[in-house]
Amino acid sequence: MVVLGVTLLLAATAAVTLTRAGDRAPVPTTGDGNRTSFAAGADERPRPSAYPRTGTGDFTTAPGDSPVRGTDGPLRYYRVAVEQGTDQDVAAFAATVDEVLGDPRSWIASEELRLRRVAEADDADFTVYLATPETSERMCAEGGLSTEGYTSCRLPGQVIINLARWLEAVPDYGAPLEIYRAYVVNHEVGHELGEEHQACPAPGEPAPVMQQQTYGLDGCVANAWPYVDGSRYDGELVPGT
Repeated sequence: MVVLGVTLLLAATAAVTLTRAGDRAPVPTTGDGNRTSFAAGADERPRPSAYPRTGTGDFTTAPGDSPVRGTDGPLRYYRVAVEQGTDQDVAAFAATVDEVLGDPRSWIASEELRLRRVAEADDADFTVYLATPETSERMCAEGGLSTEGYTSCRLPGQVIINLARWLEAVPDYGAPLEIYRAYVVNHEVGHELGEEHQACPAPGEPAPVMQQQTYGLDGCVANAWPYVDGSRYDGELVPGT
């Protein structure tokens, strides 16, 4: 068992180093995965069903480049990779990430940012990973973030999406799985773009995309987009998260 644990840890560490050499060293940057306990308690976590808890620790990168998304601003390059052993198709995951980031309600709506997916690590500013709960937990922990295998997270140059959340979302989210998926991509990529956590403005209002919606909506309504009705939509900053 000790040998197996060391092997998995080394594999996850190798996966984290896939980001380009110019990325900053991983330091804690709060994503959804910065809390140390579940709101509902450990005994009430969703149980694994149709997904593996752990994979190989190695990642397959989506091939090819996407068109440039956005009309103006600096061009940021991202890569997409899926952990082997997840039974998830890397092309399908990449297509969803492309669709979310290329949506006119996403971050490109600022007209101060353009995005393009690339296949080569040396060309990428950041990588969007899809990883099993155990692998994502280890990867996030490399930067000092505690996810307990439940949430996704972001480290400098690394957007790490938890497979369980990708397939099951969270209890009582109140919106289809596709909305949660768009939310979690926009939320964690938002951190990569320098955004911080925000609070629910008022009960019944849309939740800001930088609200930690994985932990609950606090009376707000699920929302996946940083731009609502053509305008940037924000809540008050939440200090220290």
